Amino acid sequence: MAAQNTFVWTGLDKNGRKNQGEIVAASQALAKAQLRKQGISAKTVKRKAKPLFSVGSKKIKSSDIAIFTRQMATMMKAGVPLVQSFDIVAEGLENEGMRDLVTGIKTDVAAGGGLAASLAKHPKYFDDLFCSLVGSGENSGTLEVMLDRVATYKEKTEALRAKIKKAMTYPIAVIVVAIVVTAILLVKVVPTFAETFRGFGADLPGFTLFVLRISDFMQEWWFIMLLGVMAAGWSYSQAMLRSKNFRDRVDALSLKLPIIGGIVHDSVVARFSRTLSTTFAAGVPLVEALESTAGAAGNAIYSAAIFQIRDDVTAGTSLYQSIRATGLFPTMLLQMTSIGEESGSLDEMLGKVADQYETQVDDAVDNLSSLMEPLIMSILGVLIGGLMIAMYLPIFMLGSVI
Repeated sequence: MAAQNTFVWTGLDKNGRKNQGEIVAASQALAKAQLRKQGISAKTVKRKAKPLFSVGSKKIKSSDIAIFTRQMATMMKAGVPLVQSFDIVAEGLENEGMRDLVTGIKTDVAAGGGLAASLAKHPKYFDDLFCSLVGSGENSGTLEVMLDRVATYKEKTEALRAKIKKAMTYPIAVIVVAIVVTAILLVKVVPTFAETFRGFGADLPGFTLFVLRISDFMQEWWFIMLLGVMAAGWSYSQAMLRSKNFRDRVDALSLKLPIIGGIVHDSVVARFSRTLSTTFAAGVPLVEALESTAGAAGNAIYSAAIFQIRDDVTAGTSLYQSIRATGLFPTMLLQMTSIGEESGSLDEMLGKVADQYETQVDDAVDNLSSLMEPLIMSILGVLIGGLMIAMYLPIFMLGSVI
């Protein structure tokens, strides 16, 4: 697929009035052709210049896609035509990158392409699951209903991800700040005390000597240590990006961590239930739904298990028996799946499981946040308070001698 560019045009509209605007196309010739289809007689069509510092263009996040989906669902349910819905949504977007994305999709749809096919041209933002659900809505004539379901699915998924991210960000940020402050104290403040201690003419406490040795080590090797931390961070990010085996090991380790492992497990179960419920309710065949669910699991261990479930279902095994054979999913999910298969309401039962586990994740994250606050304060007290005690201990001892 050719890269899409934004072109600025001036010319006459259908009514012969002077007008101007922007259009997204792969080339200038295609831009002119699209304008002719819209009844516009273009005089000039130039590629839009990119500013030196593009402040308005931000990275497109998954939350932006969720908001876009909800807005489109709302427009469609209100009876607004699809192409006009794109125009209305695009006008209200502040993120230039997101606006260009929406405009590009609108251009494809206006040229006669289907919505699912147009979305599939942007796999970075719209995965196979998203496109499959939209395609089902187009084929069945229930696009507005399907967009509403997709929007609900994206909103719940994003809410769960944001909840976990928020719980992890705060303690990590505080610990990083504590480490930075401690390093500054060891490199800049402690040496000042060391100069003062040399004039005491008395033996220093063991704790103070220990801190002074750490300070000397930090002063000599701080740059190497900083480079080591940066290299470790870069190596980790590259390994996560390039090595599937490394990602699998990290996913397996995350499930074994105390407290965190339980949250990861519950979030995966919630995501599995929500995705399978949404796809099955959309009329997607079970085998295809399981493939989409495996891709959305978010954990390599569970993705492999879901692919195994798919293979078992393809071989004729019931979904309940297939899930049970993995030994990874909780009893509640198994029971609700069995009831859903017997009653013909699998999507409804899985939706209830998803609601239950999303609530459990919310509660677990809230409890973790409450637990982390005193723990973080303790870490700060040990680091900063320990340094202060080590520095003032010789002064206190000297005062008692006098």
